[in-house]
Amino acid sequence: PSYLCSLTPPSPLSGNQGGIYGGAWTIEKLNILERYLNAYTTALKDQPFKLLYIDAFAGTGDVALLGDDEARSFVSGSTERAINVTDRPFDRLIFVEKDPVRCAKLKNLQVAHPHRDIRIENSEANDFLRNLQEDWSRRRGVLFLDPFATQVKWTTIETIAEFNALDTWILFPTQAVARMLPLSKKPEDIAAAWSGRLTTVFGGESWRDLYRERAQRHLFGVLEHEREPGVAGLLDLYKKKLTSLFGDRFLRQSWTLRNSRNSALFEFLFCVGHRRGIEPAKRIAKHILDRM
Repeated sequence: PSYLCSLTPPSPLSGNQGGIYGGAWTIEKLNILERYLNAYTTALKDQPFKLLYIDAFAGTGDVALLGDDEARSFVSGSTERAINVTDRPFDRLIFVEKDPVRCAKLKNLQVAHPHRDIRIENSEANDFLRNLQEDWSRRRGVLFLDPFATQVKWTTIETIAEFNALDTWILFPTQAVARMLPLSKKPEDIAAAWSGRLTTVFGGESWRDLYRERAQRHLFGVLEHEREPGVAGLLDLYKKKLTSLFGDRFLRQSWTLRNSRNSALFEFLFCVGHRRGIEPAKRIAKHILDRM
């Protein structure tokens, strides 16, 4: 299949002339983010920090929703929602988008808001974040990692943790990862392109531990392997990795985004930027998730 060429399994999202399609789960994701941005900026309203918002997979600025009859409706995406935070607006907004067509459309936001510090970066998100230079002693902010599939590298997550400044919402592609991990297969037999991608996403080969030898041998005496059905095992593994990296800055509670058939597509995960913000940031995030 053509998607093998990009080392990325089929995604629940698809592009069309720079557009992004989503469903009801997309609204859930955007609502969680928007509520957090408003609460976060209000909480830091009287703090001396310059506030930064980074959208690492910014798209075009809006999202096309496909209904059951394939009719499209458009809603404001994460970029516009971040711009519209009003209680204490972000001092700087950085929208990162690799695709030049989508990036060109993002520039309409600069035109529409000429007095805001909006920066459009036509860049690969992992490269941009790893090379980001800021005075983190004077800045605080929110980072939104919203990949289409398995683009976020574990080395990028490590870099973000070292910033000690950005509260981060991570969209973990549970369905895409599960498709790369067949239920019954020896780990070493998984396609090299996919095993390499899994190692990049998990920051090592811990994903191989998801497979266990079957109790019964094959008819011809060959020992087979299987992994736990569903996505619970691989999600638990990723959460353990985040816990080992962020410690108590990681919120164990998360939100599952499902499609119309109730299949898990993504898991929405939250990590606190600076240790001093652990208590209020986790309280705000938990409050939002509890009321979804």
